[in-house]
Order: sequence, then C-alpha cells, then structure tokens
Amino acid sequence: MKRAFIMLFFLIIGMPVFSQDLDSLFVRDNYEKYEYHIPMRDGVELFTCVYAPKDKSKKYPIMLHRTPYSAGPYGEDNYKTSLGPSKYLMRDMYIFVYQDVRGRWMSEGEYDNMRPQIEGNKKKDKDQIDESSDTFDTIEWLLKKIKNNNGKVGQWGISYPGHYTAAALPEAHPALVASSPQAPISDFFFDDFHHMGALLQSYLMAFPVFGYQTDGPTSESWYNKGWEKIRSAGNMSDGYEFNMALGPLKNVTEKYYSEDFFWDQVVEHPNYDDFWQKRNLLPHLKDIDNAVMTVGGWFDAEDLYGPLNIYKTIEKNNHKAKNTIVMGPWSHGDWYREKGIQAINDIYFGDSISTFYQKNIEMTFFKYYLKNEGNMTLPEAYMFDTGVKKWEQFTHWPPKDMPAVKLSFAENGKLLINEEGNKDAAFKYTSDPGHPVPYTSQIEPVTFTPRRFMTDDQRHASRRPDVLTFKTDVLTDDVTLAGEILAKLKVALSTTDADFIVKLIDVYPDTAKANPVTPKNVTMAGYQQLVRHEVFRGRFRNSFAKPEPFTPGKVEDVTFPLQDILHTFKKGHRIMIQIHSTWFPYIDRNPQKFVENIYKADAKDFQKAEITVFGSSSVEVGDKQSSLLVPDELELYKK
Repeated sequence: MKRAFIMLFFLIIGMPVFSQDLDSLFVRDNYEKYEYHIPMRDGVELFTCVYAPKDKSKKYPIMLHRTPYSAGPYGEDNYKTSLGPSKYLMRDMYIFVYQDVRGRWMSEGEYDNMRPQIEGNKKKDKDQIDESSDTFDTIEWLLKKIKNNNGKVGQWGISYPGHYTAAALPEAHPALVASSPQAPISDFFFDDFHHMGALLQSYLMAFPVFGYQTDGPTSESWYNKGWEKIRSAGNMSDGYEFNMALGPLKNVTEKYYSEDFFWDQVVEHPNYDDFWQKRNLLPHLKDIDNAVMTVGGWFDAEDLYGPLNIYKTIEKNNHKAKNTIVMGPWSHGDWYREKGIQAINDIYFGDSISTFYQKNIEMTFFKYYLKNEGNMTLPEAYMFDTGVKKWEQFTHWPPKDMPAVKLSFAENGKLLINEEGNKDAAFKYTSDPGHPVPYTSQIEPVTFTPRRFMTDDQRHASRRPDVLTFKTDVLTDDVTLAGEILAKLKVALSTTDADFIVKLIDVYPDTAKANPVTPKNVTMAGYQQLVRHEVFRGRFRNSFAKPEPFTPGKVEDVTFPLQDILHTFKKGHRIMIQIHSTWFPYIDRNPQKFVENIYKADAKDFQKAEITVFGSSSVEVGDKQSSLLVPDELELYKK
C-alpha cells in the first residue's frame, strides 16, 4: 500500500514513472525470494534463487532459468527488477527459479563449456552428470521442496541459457512440459565462436568470460583479469586496426590468453575432432515428447545456426514433440526487450514487434502448456519476412509450397534468376590477408560481439577489386526467397587454402527514401543491405574433421549452406551476391597457405592468393538442403 501511495505521489507531481520502476515494485509487492543450495547426484550443490508468489491461495507452475551469467543479485533481501522472459508472464504469476550452473558464480563444481551429454542420465550414477541431469535433479528437488507448485515446469533462456534449456530436453524430467530455447547454441564449431570451422576473431573479448575457473563459489566476477592484458594491446576505438596489429593468432596465445583454458581448447582443436563432436547437442535431441518453442533472430550474429538446427533436429527425430519455431527481425535477444522501434543498424522493421511476440506468441505458449489456459493457436513456424516486414505463418519449415530459386553468375557482374550462366566463364580476384575486406562499412570499436553489421550497407565491399559482385536486373515483380540456402562454388586457387564468404544482398532502388532510423549521413538510395551471409573455411570442403589442402590450379567443389532466409526482394529492388575470401575482423585471416593449425601460423605463412570462381557455380534457395546443414558424414552422426 505504501508503494502505491508513492507511485501516486510521483504521478501527481508530474515526475516520470518508468516501466522498469513499475516492474521492480511489482516484484517486491507480489513475490517472496528464497535462496537454496540444491544438491546434485554427485554431491555438488548449485545455487538457486526462487521467487514465489505471495498469494498462496492457488498453485503455480515453475519457470526455470539456468545461467552461467549469474542468478543474482545475491541475498534474500536483494530482488531482481523483473522476472521471467517478459513482464507479461511476470504479472501472470509463476514460480520463477534462477540457478547458477555448476562452476559459475555461487554454485560449486567445475565449469565446462558445452558440457558433453551422457546417455542414460536418469540413472542415479554419481559419475553420470551433464546439463540434462543437473536440470533433472533440480526439478526433482523443486517439486518436493517448493510449496504451491502445480507439478508443471517450464524452462527458458537466451543464448547460453538457451543452450541449457535445449540441453535439458534429452531424457528430460517428466514434469518439464514446456521449453523455450531462445538463441540457443547447439555446436560451438558452427555457432558463436566458429562459423563453418572459421574462428570469429570479433569474439576475442568474449573468451575471458568462459576461460577461467573460479576458486569456489563467489558473488564477484573473477574473469576480469583476462581482459587486462589484451586491453593494453592498442587503441580499441578501431577494431579493424586493433586486430590487424595483433598479428597472427599465435600472438594472442603467447601475449594475452596463455592462461585462458577455453582459448587453449580452441587452439588445440582446430578441426572438428572428438573434442567438439562430443559437445554437439544435436545428435542427443531424441525421444522428446514435450512442447518446444525455439526462438531466434534473423539478424543474430551470435546464434543463428543454433535455433534453426535445434528446431529441425527435433522436428526430424521426435514425432511426438509439439515443436514450434519463431524467427523475428531481431539481433541477439532483442525479443526480450521492447525498444518501441525495431531496427537493426540502418534498417527499420516496425514498431512494438517484441511486444507482439511477448503477448501473442510467448505468453500463449507457456500459459497453454503450464496453466491449461487459452487455446493453442500457434502455427508450426511463426516467421517474419524481413523484406516486406510482416509476420507469416507456415505449417512446415522450411516451407514446402515455395518455389525453389537458383541464382547463377554471368559476365559483366550479372546475376541470373533460374537461368543458366556461361559455365565456361571464369571470375578472378586476388585475396590478400595483409589487406583484408572489412566486415562493416563503419569504423567499429573493439566489441564483445558485433551486431549492427548484419544489415549493413555493402557498397564499401562492392567497390573493392577483391570482391566479386553480381546483381540482377531491376525486379519487375516481388521475389520471395524462403527456406534453406546452398552455395555451390566451383573454384581454383593459386595457393593451398582459402576461405569463402558468400553474401546475399538486397539492393534498394535509387528512389529509396530515409526510414525512421536512417542517420543523416546515410543515403538509402542504392543501399546494399546485407540479408544473409556465411563463411566457409575451404580446407573443410570434404570433411570438417580431416582438413585437406587445395592443389594449386585444380578445379574443386566448395559447397556449403548459408543459414535459412525469409526475405521478399520487392519490385524495383535488385538481388546481389558477393563472393570474397577475407572479412575482417569478423573472421580470422586464413594464411591461404595450408598449415596444420592456423592458430599457430607464423607471419611468413600469410600470402596472397589468386582465386577463380567459375560460371558453373550457383546459389540455390529452398531446394531441400537440410541434410547438409550438419556434418552428417562424421562418425558421431552415423551412430
């Protein structure tokens, strides 16, 4: 009552009342906080915060969130300012549970990145621990100890907590009936820190967070020491120049990250060997019969592979699972917060899109499965078309009723739609790791992870001689690209290794006007908006586990998927494809000389390469390429 009078006073005198303030007051007025140390089957205790509704007249579902990023604030008198995946669910009243995963913050044990799954974790074997068993043991304890629960549990999380949500699905606790992995990591060799085997050098600043063990439970961050050395390496206001000054990656090992165990793991496992294969979650997503709603952002630079492939794997292997995917016009985790205007860099997608998702999609999902309230009206796939900027619903994803599109390359930089180009044509460029193509048109400071470039203007790249650029004539009708994308390149190198970047771009007409987020220094007329891209490390063209050098001058196939797309290229626009071999510092520089381990390459190993892409190459969209989205030739998949 006292808080209500305070809020009324602020309103009367005209002081602004912010939504976060209202949320914080709601939490304290309606929830009680408790802290527990929950024992796992091996005796390790995991720190857990429980926010339970003060109203004890009814029973509530449990909503579980497991994180390596702190379940704090710590202390039973210190409350979070908001609970759950949205304020709408918070006000709908659930028992919200936050847990530090083992080895992080206030939990005991040793931390392991993407801890391998172990089959048979329901057995009470003290040695059989993984993220699924830790979740199982946590749920078992909560059901017995937390009063007024209705016997149903939901789980959610974004990014790494999204991974922990997905990792709880194999051999899940029977009470876990609704799970929402959001921007989840599924395989570190293809998502987050790597893309198709290439290192994302732009993630260098993230390594300390994951590469230092704690000395024991702590409420203070312990990994700051990992940043101290690398921050002294140079001027961090220009990420391109900063990373060029670092030199070969071996310098990072020797000068900055010699004590970072995660960096050491990456360096010592440059190929998709047993170390990475054991950490791939996808083969374990089987025998799932609960409801799963996987959420992702079309412009998520961190985790786009994860949500698409977790959804598809569950769909393929679990006919009893109630499986849904949602992909919106968001960057990493944008759906969690409402900014009013939804924009990525210079591109505007609409207003209140996150609110629509939170109220009409996420809330519908959890209320139906955890409270038996409302109707399940969600489609199999709720997907946002990033070209016409509207939500679409599908009964299958990838969609079965969309025509496949083949894009082919012709002379004079022409891109053909469903036509064959000159197969004898040869398009050449010289790739120089000493002068790599910037990944963004802007001067970006050193960041934790990049974001804005995912819709960036590509005119800076199309003007470079080391970038092949092909574009269609002006479109006379809308062209919708929907589903999976496969790049099929025929190439020849003058050296023994190279990377290949393929970018799909929407070229705006010369009449395009500014949108609500267009900066004054940006011209939308002729804007070349990045829509989808992928990098592929050429040495892995036949196997991610066993890299092979190229034979100079020999024509070889380099075939790899880009992540899915739903984008309508509107009438009056053009479709563009760019191909090049450096994209710095988003990805690390390939020496272009085959070496056993790029992380240990010397400066003298880096050399220019003349690269030829032949006219028989193509980029195909929507032609049932799903079997190529995971390296299914590996032994782990054969089992």
